[in-house]
Amino acid sequence: MDTSPDAIISWLALSMVSGLGNIGFRNLLERFGTPESVFKADPASLSKVKGVRRQAARRIFGKELSGDPEAELENARRHGARLITYGDPSYPGILREIHDPPMILYARGRISGLQSLLIGVVGSRNATHYGLKAAEMIGMGLARRGVGVVSGLARGIDSAAHRGCLRGGGLTVGVLGTGIDIVYPAENRPLFSRLAKEGVLLSEFPVGTPPDPQNFPRRNRIISGLSRGVLVVEATLKSGSLITASLALEQGRDVYAVPGSIDSFKSTGTHCLIKQGAKLVENAEDILDELGFHGGRSPAGPPDALPAMDPDEQTIHQAIGNYPAHIDEIVRRARMDVGRVSAILTRMELKGKVRQLPGKMFVV
Repeated sequence: MDTSPDAIISWLALSMVSGLGNIGFRNLLERFGTPESVFKADPASLSKVKGVRRQAARRIFGKELSGDPEAELENARRHGARLITYGDPSYPGILREIHDPPMILYARGRISGLQSLLIGVVGSRNATHYGLKAAEMIGMGLARRGVGVVSGLARGIDSAAHRGCLRGGGLTVGVLGTGIDIVYPAENRPLFSRLAKEGVLLSEFPVGTPPDPQNFPRRNRIISGLSRGVLVVEATLKSGSLITASLALEQGRDVYAVPGSIDSFKSTGTHCLIKQGAKLVENAEDILDELGFHGGRSPAGPPDALPAMDPDEQTIHQAIGNYPAHIDEIVRRARMDVGRVSAILTRMELKGKVRQLPGKMFVV
């Protein structure tokens, strides 16, 4: 496979032919071998290839491009990105299996990690504390067994899963719905930078592509395509996460879901998936057992132990539980007076053992 700059420029040029999709692009390669050979073919031969319309064939023959491939390659390099073509040995083998794999990927970071065993984790952008905690802990648990996490670097569940995987010393892949140079949402700049160094950033979109809504469904097929299975953590019935789950099923991937409270509308989508046969997941081991994965524990070590607490702090910790709790509820569960509970909570907050939310709500 030729990975020289000239060869990559030819791949970029073919990708810049308006009206030519991934399926037509792949079929042309199967017929003619290389993009260079495609550009040498006559319109009649090109239009006989499935997925290539006559207008696209004429544009290929006339080399009518929507951009400058040489400038695009230079832009990608300037932003620290490498271009991985469909024919490159570095291209993830599992992604080649899907119906319409991207023919060119822009990648930054530990690119060899794209060949790792990955689990997709997706969910609500406006997640609850419960959902964020679940995503982070499962991401960390997967990492500590040598399994990577792939997600969309969105706020909420995506970010929590990425952070958990990094916390567990694992490889996490962020698939972007923008160009490889665009941080979206802007609040995720620190996480974006970490993935560029410790994980992988991946996009099929040209440099400078903004976060247009139509990009994200296309992005989601790559998340599921890179994954052996996809876990959904908090999703409504109309959530984009359920679209990713549907794509995963179409691609022959397993689907998992974390159950939530029956009182939370943000769990309606995950509960629907479970009713339809998705594997109910409470921790990383549930996923790994389902896959038949028996990898060893990574050097990251055992799961984090609870911080050292005195008896009063332990009582308050247990009273809060897994969900945000109001101070009045904590008082009732702990069977202490409000002044004493308030003092203990203040002490625990200063030590980083609890966190206060608006409205006198507390979480561990």
